[in-house]
Amino acid sequence: MKPRDFPVDPEHIWEHFYQLTRIPRPSKAEAAVRDYVIGQAEAHDCRWQLDATGNLVVYVLASAGREGHATVIIQNHLDMVTVKTLDKQHDFYRDPLQLKVEDGWLLADRTTLGADNGLGCAAALALLTDPDVQHPPLELLFTVDEETGLGGALGLDASLLSGRVMLNLDTEDWHELYVGCAGGAGWVFSRDYAVQSPAAEFGCWTLELKGLAGGHSGIEIHLQLGNALKLLVEALDPVGSLQLAAASVGVAHNVIPREGNISFACSSADAEALQRRLDELQQRWRGYLPAADHSLELLLYPAEPAQVMSSADSRDLLRVLAALPHGAQAYSLEQPADLVDVSVNLARLQLAAGKLELESSLRFFNPEQAISLRMAVEGLAQLAGLHIQRIAGYPGWQPDFASPLLARGKALHERLFDSVPAVKAIHAGLECGILKSKLPGADILSFGPTIRGAHSPTERLCIATVAPFWHYLTALLAEL
Repeated sequence: MKPRDFPVDPEHIWEHFYQLTRIPRPSKAEAAVRDYVIGQAEAHDCRWQLDATGNLVVYVLASAGREGHATVIIQNHLDMVTVKTLDKQHDFYRDPLQLKVEDGWLLADRTTLGADNGLGCAAALALLTDPDVQHPPLELLFTVDEETGLGGALGLDASLLSGRVMLNLDTEDWHELYVGCAGGAGWVFSRDYAVQSPAAEFGCWTLELKGLAGGHSGIEIHLQLGNALKLLVEALDPVGSLQLAAASVGVAHNVIPREGNISFACSSADAEALQRRLDELQQRWRGYLPAADHSLELLLYPAEPAQVMSSADSRDLLRVLAALPHGAQAYSLEQPADLVDVSVNLARLQLAAGKLELESSLRFFNPEQAISLRMAVEGLAQLAGLHIQRIAGYPGWQPDFASPLLARGKALHERLFDSVPAVKAIHAGLECGILKSKLPGADILSFGPTIRGAHSPTERLCIATVAPFWHYLTALLAEL
């Protein structure tokens, strides 16, 4: 049900976004939301095509008198990150989102909102359904599986597209125009450990951390948000002859881990000492973590007995987890101080019955600058005896500050809003880099309304930025 104060203007964009929040759309499960887009296309007599990967292109005829103008591609992805708090009951494959409005922001109840990139999709649909918009021929490109590795863009059949001017609506800071994005790669590390019964004198315990902000491992990596995996390992470091039993920390390669738990066996004396340290640890972490992380909570409670790793293997694994890098590794020498050139996100740990799976992701503008970091990560993994599976990378979008489309976009922004927009590159894996490699000569510009907390249960959309975003998009299309 719509919140009573759900925004209504601009009508078409808000109505489509609301409908998208009714339709579950996890990565690799976009069929239902794609059917909604196809239904809109057919209702407005627009031709559409699917490629073998599942990407959808809707062809919108030009407004009267603009038939001879060059085709413009409007690009967004259909899927969303599916993250919730531990106390929230929600099935992302079945349940609609529960929306609320707070202090001028639209958000969901303890889940991701899907404004990344659902608001952009809603804008594309509004271009299709709003008869008052003046535009050249449009190709509305809706890709799939963006959030789990840009799979849709990588598999795109570019022959479905004729345009060579593209507007990507997947950035999250209004009054900013983006002309570059990071490339990326990653790893999945694994190993099978021998397991045994806990030492006879040991009890079994679970250490749980919750309440961190989490967030997007690209655009928020410079904020120095707490990493639940790193903090849990730090908390366990002084425990003596600890034996690891199980762990579940983090949810996806592109999300800074915000909560998780590690189960283990140890002596009663060590458990009591750890219990006494919990308050001190939380206060110490709050002393340097950003305010968004100050709701963190660290809990220790008894666990059911389980098979455990040896003390030696447990200690070696904790050491490698402590040593593996996380966070911003290099900053741009040419762009604003908050633009990260190279980063790594130690993202996810799963351990059960001696089977380990660990995931980490890498972002960069220049892949050569990331070589030494890649060597360091893989060297640590090799020393720990982990099997290394490299995740296929994707290219970045090298900034083009001489772009004709950028020049036109800047001038229009100044005329409409009497302010000079910030021109930036983004340390995140927009699909633009991949699409540019498939569309030779394409001129691309990316912009969007303000979204905060993407990839976390605090994701929220600034309502006041949607109307000017729509005004700018439609005015730009009228010029093009």
